[in-house]
Amino acid sequence: MIGQSGIAVREITRADPASVAELAKYGVATVHEAMGRVGLLAPCMRPIYPGAKACGTAVTIFAHPGDNWMLHVAAEMLRPGDIAVLGTSSDNADGMFGDLLATSFRARGGVGLVIDAACRDTAELRDMGFPVWSKAVNGKGTVKATLGSVNTPIICAGALIHPGDVVLADDDGVVVVPKARAAAVAVAAAARETREAATRKRLAAGELGLDVYGMRDTLARAGLKYVADEAAYAREFGQ
Repeated sequence: MIGQSGIAVREITRADPASVAELAKYGVATVHEAMGRVGLLAPCMRPIYPGAKACGTAVTIFAHPGDNWMLHVAAEMLRPGDIAVLGTSSDNADGMFGDLLATSFRARGGVGLVIDAACRDTAELRDMGFPVWSKAVNGKGTVKATLGSVNTPIICAGALIHPGDVVLADDDGVVVVPKARAAAVAVAAAARETREAATRKRLAAGELGLDVYGMRDTLARAGLKYVADEAAYAREFGQ
């Protein structure tokens, strides 16, 4: 049940580690396309420093506005290679995460955080190299007063995420791969990367996308007409 409070699940089924390692080789855009153009979180989720990248299995957190109690509970559930993902019961932009929690998460093997709220201590997080994707940066503090849940299904930035799903994040945003699809999506991402490498080589050699992607016939059928020059345009269209 999404939005249920007062539950912390200790043991979860995580995506196959080999599939996670394979998906980590690719970018968010590649994985999103390979999965059928699905899985992206809202574009407001941005890394707190350029070049950040993380890929791991989700430990999910359901929290309430201005309350980061469940982040502390989640620290106990983290295993090496996990990425924490937090959704809130309603819109919130308080600074729910900072360098102290990041220190705790890293000690437990956490590789990053995706939070549909704000974080703070960004200079310290950058110096630590601890990647966070958030919708805001805000120095405002939080309380520890209201129960949420850990390792239950959540909605984070518009995406449904289950514990153990694969979460990949980079400069382009965040994408979630359901754990049951991780192996298949990894294969599809590898195939797409191979195709793109061949396409990149042709484009670098000077070929046009019009020809590489076979667009000319479809453009003609859509009605595109080439005119030789401005004089011909003026003669034909009276401009």
